[in-house]
Amino acid sequence: MSFNRPLVMGVLNVTPDSFSDGGQFSAEEDAVNHARLLIAAGSNIIDIGGESTRPGAERISIDEEQRRVISVIKRVVAEPSFIASGARISIDTMNSQTAKAAVAAGAQIINDVSGGLADKEMFSVAAETGAILVISHWRGFSDRMDTLNEYQDIARDVAAELSTQVEAAIAAGVKRENIVIDPGLGFAKDMQQNWKLVARLDELEKLGLPILVGASRKRFMAGMLEPDEAGEVSNSRRDLATAVLTALLLQRKLWGIRVHNVLATTDAIDVVEALRNAESQ
Repeated sequence: MSFNRPLVMGVLNVTPDSFSDGGQFSAEEDAVNHARLLIAAGSNIIDIGGESTRPGAERISIDEEQRRVISVIKRVVAEPSFIASGARISIDTMNSQTAKAAVAAGAQIINDVSGGLADKEMFSVAAETGAILVISHWRGFSDRMDTLNEYQDIARDVAAELSTQVEAAIAAGVKRENIVIDPGLGFAKDMQQNWKLVARLDELEKLGLPILVGASRKRFMAGMLEPDEAGEVSNSRRDLATAVLTALLLQRKLWGIRVHNVLATTDAIDVVEALRNAESQ
């Protein structure tokens, strides 16, 4: 049996305050240049976000969010390398107005980390545009999410709450085949809860929907490497740990992996694919 290769979603944060790359790509030309690098490294999707969701991040206006992302989307979709690659644009937003404007500008995927809870019109916009909708597990905004991590059974609770949002999306007109689910690693979950959830993705698989996993550079990864000084862990160490976790998670049939370091991830996937194909011959 041939290897089931997941899509690689490369992160492009056009923000001044994201947790690992804030300010690096907030200038339009820098953002477009990074998009070129993501494509060259093997991105199937470029996930463009204009509002940070790091712990404690403050909300920004919808106008500011759109100012940051819409022109970048238009530039990227016109890039020859992007067109030749067959890649797609994803808009990372919790705001339905931004999602609608982004799809009009060329995005084909709406990646809502709030899973439709932050803006009740998000599902209607997804239904109207026909975009693929990523519904993530979420319980509250960044300024209070760390206080919302009470669970009876982390994997089953997350699956149940995702199922509720999936049904709400379908009721709003979103086609089931256009829905992807995301466990929401790092959102309203402490370090141990994140690891337990990663270890039990089979509970999410029971929903019968494609799964996107985004562990890249997150606190629970750094906390595993340096429990007492997680904030001091470099991006390079976080990227290596992310690539290792990606390789281990490929035992499951994932729709996609959301990462900052695309090259390290595609290398890890290539290694696993070569081994799996050799075993099956």
